[in-house]
Amino acid sequence: MDDARLDKLLWSLRMFKTRPLAVAACRSGHVLIGDLEAKPGRPVHPGETLGVRVGGVTRTLRILAIPRSRVSAKELPELMTDLTPPAEYARAKQAAIEHQLARKRGMGRPTKKERREISELFGP
Repeated sequence: MDDARLDKLLWSLRMFKTRPLAVAACRSGHVLIGDLEAKPGRPVHPGETLGVRVGGVTRTLRILAIPRSRVSAKELPELMTDLTPPAEYARAKQAAIEHQLARKRGMGRPTKKERREISELFGP
């Protein structure tokens, strides 16, 4: 098999848990082939570079081979190369931390006790 549908490829390479999620990502413009948005039914060939936005991370992948069906995580390095810069993963991790620390709307300013807890968490 030398080419496959984009949505099936994303599902088989474990980028998305289900094919309908892969289709939705393609239709909403979260998947790029080169610099162009790609439709779910577009054929993908080995050697092409994909940009896939999953959660807060935009992963850049180079396809080495096309699998026949969904593969295990151990087989992924044989099928694709992850070209995502480490800074992208660090940015996503920082965003997740900031999201957890954000105060809910309407909570107002932190109390004295909460400020002490915050400063204890981050140090002096």
